Amino acid sequence: MPDAEGHPSLDEMHLRSVMNALSDPLRYEVVSVLAHASEGVERHCSSFGLPVSKSTRSHHFRVLREAGLIRQVDRGNSRMAQLRTADLDTRFPGLLDLIRKNPPEPRPAP
Repeated sequence: MPDAEGHPSLDEMHLRSVMNALSDPLRYEVVSVLAHASEGVERHCSSFGLPVSKSTRSHHFRVLREAGLIRQVDRGNSRMAQLRTADLDTRFPGLLDLIRKNPPEPRPAP
């Protein structure tokens, strides 16, 4: 059962949910950015510069959280996202290496 914030346990992380979350280019970009950062780095959701509304951004981060790709923590009045590196390496060995080797496609110009 997911914790109070909606983070699934290691056993509740399923490949289909992870792959579904990664199928969206913006969500893949978020995970890729976090995968290239130092382990344990936390970033504010708006710091990724996603070209979507706040509600859509919240939806994308909820999908990533519920799939088990990120952990979100409250820091005062903001929410920070952190890649669940150790959990992903344990549950899906090699996945983050593949993401690191396959950068997201560039966003189209506005």
